[in-house]
Amino acid sequence: MAGPTITLAPELLELFRASRVAARALTTASSAQRDQALAAIQETVSSHSRQIIENNAEDLERGAAEGMDVSLQDRLRLTEERVQGLVDSVGVIRSLPDPVGDVIREMTLANGLQVTQVRVPFGVIGAIYEARPNVTVDIAALALKSGNAVVMRGGAAALESNKLLVSLMRDALTSVGLPADAIATVDDWGREGAQALMKGRGFIDVLIPRGSASLIETVVTESTVPVIETGSGIVHIFVDATASG
Repeated sequence: MAGPTITLAPELLELFRASRVAARALTTASSAQRDQALAAIQETVSSHSRQIIENNAEDLERGAAEGMDVSLQDRLRLTEERVQGLVDSVGVIRSLPDPVGDVIREMTLANGLQVTQVRVPFGVIGAIYEARPNVTVDIAALALKSGNAVVMRGGAAALESNKLLVSLMRDALTSVGLPADAIATVDDWGREGAQALMKGRGFIDVLIPRGSASLIETVVTESTVPVIETGSGIVHIFVDATASG
């Protein structure tokens, strides 16, 4: 079923519609096929490591020229070691049990009706985050593993890095017979793209912001799409020396 009519640039509207079609295709994809896609993502990210780092250098150079904070530059930076970390993280996700169809619980009601709670994909996940190209790969891999399409807004700071990463992952999908539109980005539309994600109810099933407290607050406040609100700041766990185990 098509989403409701909302005011969007024609290209954005087409992108959202294509994402919904791709999400439906993922519902019929087997766990093995989705894992094959993740393996293809690992392979293409690894084999294009040099190009990824070169694109990332463009983002870093632009960020430095615009006065980007040094700590933010470090979060943005991709090195050979960090690119390999991306490849490894996708491998970890690929090795996880398939969550789709997992039975959480079953019960029989007093009238004899049997009820089963089963994990199913959301459909299309939206993600808004800042200056972290590694998140682009992580989010796409997690969405794919769980049978969801994803539309991302990674911010202007990582524009060239994300553009290449998304392109590589889309090619990886098609190489195993899955639709490229299962992974998409609205970065080319800047803030208009972010607004479209927040207002795209009927096209985007759930929106996940990741970043600063102000970014999360903006998404929670302005979005008409259901939001999974993440925490902000640094979280520490302290274990006393006397703790057992």
